[in-house]
Amino acid sequence: MAINLADGFVTPFCAPPKPLAVVLLSGGMDSLTAAGIAARDGYGLALIHFNYGQRTEEAELRSFNRIADFFGVGPKLKLVVHTNFFSLAGGSALTDKGLDVPEANLDSANVPVTYVPFRNAVLLSMAVGWAEIIGAGAVYYGAVSQDSSGYPDCRPEFISAFNVLVETGTKPETKIEVRAPLVNMTKAEIVQQAAALGLPLEATWSCYVRNDKACGACDSCALRLRGFSQAGMNDPIPYAPQAAGKPAMDKAERAEKVRRLALLLKALAKPST
Repeated sequence: MAINLADGFVTPFCAPPKPLAVVLLSGGMDSLTAAGIAARDGYGLALIHFNYGQRTEEAELRSFNRIADFFGVGPKLKLVVHTNFFSLAGGSALTDKGLDVPEANLDSANVPVTYVPFRNAVLLSMAVGWAEIIGAGAVYYGAVSQDSSGYPDCRPEFISAFNVLVETGTKPETKIEVRAPLVNMTKAEIVQQAAALGLPLEATWSCYVRNDKACGACDSCALRLRGFSQAGMNDPIPYAPQAAGKPAMDKAERAEKVRRLALLLKALAKPST
């Protein structure tokens, strides 16, 4: 309450509204953590989600709505965008049913076929447009470069370049900064940060393949499982039985399995005496 000394009456004190930040919320644990950090930074949240023909569109939208409910974001600050551009264009195993999602290979230095060409630039452009309309001062997204599949639109250089584009392409009075607070974090650090913020990791979805139970075999599942394992925590989402709790093999583990298999095959090939 605030006291009006001039007339002796007590009048209610109304806190000024929080500045808004638009958060690209896919429903994964990275975007959840980015939203939590935006809230911690003092922003009110406006959440944008994209259905773009991805295989796990159903599960991701379900997670988006659960997370929005957790943060108490009402319908006026929730925007679900439907675009068929990526599925029409093809070129990614996430949107092109003619391409198979490969099993995880976390040691590969190549950009995997699950990369959706220039996706983040396209989606960030829409998010910045909405931010300018509603007067938001920042756009947050959960890009990760240090411990990821190596997507080029998740690198710090991309974020810096995109901010130049935002400054150049919006009204002079518009001040919007694109922020990627997780970009230099590992998956284990992201899990720990989410837990420290009290965020609902059980509401998130990372799998590239399935909408019911995570496959545990794709790159995204493998990175997630490894992150939980390295953080010393159990992943609370459901996995297909053969994948439950199974972290991705690192290079040393894979080499050891190959070595043992080679020894077994060599022993089997020896003529009996």
